[in-house]
Amino acid sequence: MTVGARRAQNEKLQGLTIALSKGKLLAPVLHLLKQAGYYSPGLSVESRKLVFACSSKYATFLIVRPTDVPTYVEHGAADVGVVGKDVLLEQDSDVYEPLDLKVGACRISVAALQGRASPDRWSSKIRVATKYPNVTERYFNERGIPVEIVKLYGSIELAPLVGLADRIVDLVETGSTLKAHDLAEVEVITHSTARLVVNRASLKLKHEPLTALIEQLRVAVADKHVGQPAPRRR
Repeated sequence: MTVGARRAQNEKLQGLTIALSKGKLLAPVLHLLKQAGYYSPGLSVESRKLVFACSSKYATFLIVRPTDVPTYVEHGAADVGVVGKDVLLEQDSDVYEPLDLKVGACRISVAALQGRASPDRWSSKIRVATKYPNVTERYFNERGIPVEIVKLYGSIELAPLVGLADRIVDLVETGSTLKAHDLAEVEVITHSTARLVVNRASLKLKHEPLTALIEQLRVAVADKHVGQPAPRRR
């Protein structure tokens, strides 16, 4: 085998598998990856395929549900992934989190029906509907508030309307969905953005390509924010 062939084979062995979240995060994350030099011409938010070869690097993209990204990365099915901080807080996965990509900004908030949103009414046990049971339990336990959690997988806003729960804990971006259901934010538990996560074993075994990806994305994130217009002074 020639030196060139050995180098090519080694590069293939060092190729990265990158798990990306379906949904709202995909478009801004693909833009950042393209700026960092990682690109697949067939991959877009409309694509139905789940596996794509990166045309510019030795890498493969996997398109998976956001809640599955930490599992793929933690167990080594993917070397690296992109997922919202809200998912990481809920799952508490054993992954390395080297970079905030600063896209997909939103918040996990407590909300209630208008007029019933005052925290000073939390003296007795309350029922909370959420798809974030772990985040919710930690939040209320830290405040010494007894809570009964109702786990839901969607349409969380309906729970207070039909008497299923006193409060909800949900992901909020603009707040328009809450307002449409006569709900108001009570408190913000935490803020969330897209994070780069890395398998701990891969960081050692594929240190060079992973370090390169992290640094190239770091530059892409910095350039994106440098290029934004400064706010107007009034």
